[in-house]
Amino acid sequence: MNAIQFILAGMLAAATPFLLAALGELVVERAGVLNLGVEGLMALGAVIAFIIVYHGGGHLIGFVAAGICSALFSLVFAIIALVFRANQVAVGLAIGILGQGLSALFGKTYESLTVKGLPKLALPWFSELPVIGGLFTQDIVVWFSLAATLAIWAIFTFTKTGLVIRAVGENPKAAHAIGYPVILVRIAAVAFGGMMAGFAGAYAAVVYTPLWADGMIAGRGWIAIALVVFGTWLTGRIFLGACLFGAVSLMGPAAQATGLDVPSQLLSSLPYIVTIIVLGIISADRRLLKLNGVASLGEPFER
Repeated sequence: MNAIQFILAGMLAAATPFLLAALGELVVERAGVLNLGVEGLMALGAVIAFIIVYHGGGHLIGFVAAGICSALFSLVFAIIALVFRANQVAVGLAIGILGQGLSALFGKTYESLTVKGLPKLALPWFSELPVIGGLFTQDIVVWFSLAATLAIWAIFTFTKTGLVIRAVGENPKAAHAIGYPVILVRIAAVAFGGMMAGFAGAYAAVVYTPLWADGMIAGRGWIAIALVVFGTWLTGRIFLGACLFGAVSLMGPAAQATGLDVPSQLLSSLPYIVTIIVLGIISADRRLLKLNGVASLGEPFER
């Protein structure tokens, strides 16, 4: 029971880096762009936020700076891949590797240093419920990520902006023919995705694990990309997938706390094992992928 309470209490916080980055990538892919540089964007946002918070700039300034820097860095991908029509997979991988390298360079002198995290905010009455009460005691960024999930779902479901993004991703030539600026919409989507990845990295570095260590993103960006496929490009399923991966990432510490004799290396690899299994299951259902997939994903657009 203690292990279940531990997992439930920490599940949303553990899911937040995955969720923020996956929501940004969802918008990018809905616009027809495949950006594989999320890992590097998260790493860059993490180091920028940590440096600012460590020097007394405050968490809000750290998050804003991380979002802006990652958004600007993602525009490098946008210009090369969208304006010059380079291969999106190759450019995304290059941006991801460069971002990780820059984070290691900028964070070298801050290795193993710590900062103060954010306090928890509890919902009255709900936080006092047995077993599940921990779900309702979270920091403000977790509540922001839940609000962002609802906002993005509402935008794609009810607004003209969401319809334009989806039109650009499904049939860019038709969208261009009726007057929508396809390239500008895609660049804006990429910048938004970069900003969300920066927020995700900042949360991992200054709230969830408030210390700096090289490689601390540890594959979260790749899992976020996989989450978009796992959720079949639907906001609600992506949220549930992020919660699943957040819970799985906590199973290792929970198992060790209960005294189970399981190798720590196996426990730490659980999120990646689950990613492979889930993607295999989802990929086998071609009908589901075709129904919710983006028709022009990864394809360059030329006027």
